Amino acid sequence: MKKVALLATALAMVTGSALAADMPVKAVKAPPPPAFDPWDVAFGGGIMSDYIFRGITQSNHKPSVTAYFEPRYNVTKDLQLYVGVSGESISFPNRAAAEIDVYGGIRPTFGAFAFDIGVWGYLYPGGSCFFGAPGIDFAGNFQGAECASQALINGNVIKKDLSFFEVYGKMTYTVNDNWAFGVTEYYTPSYLNSGAWGNYTSITGKYTAPSTIFGSSGVGMYVSGEFGRQWLGTSDSFYGVAAFPNGIKYADYNTWNVGIGFTYKVFTLDLRYSDTNLSKGDCNAFTSDFSARGNITASSGTFVTPINPSGVGSNWCGAAGIAKLSFDLTAMTNLK
Repeated sequence: MKKVALLATALAMVTGSALAADMPVKAVKAPPPPAFDPWDVAFGGGIMSDYIFRGITQSNHKPSVTAYFEPRYNVTKDLQLYVGVSGESISFPNRAAAEIDVYGGIRPTFGAFAFDIGVWGYLYPGGSCFFGAPGIDFAGNFQGAECASQALINGNVIKKDLSFFEVYGKMTYTVNDNWAFGVTEYYTPSYLNSGAWGNYTSITGKYTAPSTIFGSSGVGMYVSGEFGRQWLGTSDSFYGVAAFPNGIKYADYNTWNVGIGFTYKVFTLDLRYSDTNLSKGDCNAFTSDFSARGNITASSGTFVTPINPSGVGSNWCGAAGIAKLSFDLTAMTNLK
């Protein structure tokens, strides 16, 4: 009797298992992918030993601080719209309070090619006009009571408002995880509100070291460089000299920089060398450097050029080393 009961139990188990095996299995649904959020915000800041812009110091070779805020809208994963505002501390001849940049554009990507097209406005609030008595420029135009009452000690002149805008286009080709190359193009009808058009073109290159080079420390490294040329037109009469009363043709110049950078999480330390081929005389005519001085040694030659008859020379366009520590975050990546 006991054997019969055991046999019945075994048969029931086998039958139940067979029936269970024949039953359709209900598939477990995978969780839905996260919803695409087109909005993002990038922001950051930094401190640098010298604020160099296209080879020329904007801070009289003194330290400068910077910060930016950039809302972004991703139409698709390959098309981004953006606007932004940034600020830098400066030391300009007109004693402007700061540089405030307002910009916006579009960033489309096509495979390995990334583009950036937009408009950039450079604002310099709080400036003063320096011309000197009687406030009449070389074309006979009166420069106003403010200009007439102020003069830079070295004889340079500068407008109260240096604000201007540029339209720009950039292209970056990413070869692989390590190499990227690019070209940039900027144009303005009046560089630093001087009346002279400006066109800046450059080529860039960047090598990013493999992430394994520093092991598991999380430290990254890159080497990058840029070679550019700034073309400039003729200023208005405010900057005229005796030989060119209606304005001076600024000297075109080459500029270049090369540096090495180290990254850790959201931080970057960039060490860079920058230089131009502008002479001290032509540099003075272009910048109106308030710290420029005359030639003091016979062996150093002369700083007199056709557009710089005063002979005052500026070192704002010469070789410089820059150390910059910055941080950069995006809301979608760093603040989730």
